[in-house]
Amino acid sequence: MPFIKSPVVLTIAGSDSCGGAGIQADLRVFAALGVRGVSVVTAVTAQSPKIVRAVEGVKVEMVREQLTAVFEGNKPKAAKTGMLLTARNVEVVAEWFVKRRLPLVVDPVMLSTSGAMLLKPSAVKVIQKKLLPVAKLVTPNVPEAEALTGLRIREPEDLRTAARALFEKYGCAVLVKGGHLRGLNEAVDVLFDGREEWLFSLPRVKGRGMHGTGCVYSAAITAGLVKGLSLPKSVEQGKEFVTHEMLKIE
Repeated sequence: MPFIKSPVVLTIAGSDSCGGAGIQADLRVFAALGVRGVSVVTAVTAQSPKIVRAVEGVKVEMVREQLTAVFEGNKPKAAKTGMLLTARNVEVVAEWFVKRRLPLVVDPVMLSTSGAMLLKPSAVKVIQKKLLPVAKLVTPNVPEAEALTGLRIREPEDLRTAARALFEKYGCAVLVKGGHLRGLNEAVDVLFDGREEWLFSLPRVKGRGMHGTGCVYSAAITAGLVKGLSLPKSVEQGKEFVTHEMLKIE
């Protein structure tokens, strides 16, 4: 049987000690979807599914060295970012991808599910100014999309407005995730690439833990891209994968 080399995908994110989010979740998703995951750790967290007890950032020099080592040895064909924590980390990552033309999915992780700050306020403007313009896709949830646009998002139509506003401002495709919208039986997300718009809707999984779903979703999308799926197909794969993962939670 011929050996088929798996494509390499990079995750740049924080470490989650309970394994539900961050680097650990991303690598688990990559393996499940048949791609080889490599990683750059930006921060270490001490957390459970319910609370983040402590966060400690990795020095920016170490982030840069990890990037160098990964690209020397493995040549990733796509990458995603999660928790970056500091403005300097964002700057280093943005500078790195300005010089390398490969699909970059930005999950703009700002808060944990429990409400802990995972991105310093000074880093938000750097994400807007430097990172989003080099991204292929940004995947904000409702609070993140509100922070990036200044808009209030209360219903599915607002997801469309926010997606278009983000594209106009930063030039990358946008997936605004509507899982935080209340009173809906469907989990609705909107993708806009500057030309076309897609709506993705699946029944909401009620009564399940939500820890790490954003990481899982964006990792599954990135795995789809590196395997040659179109952006809409990659998002569809991600949506189905994260829903399936939530159904397995007891």
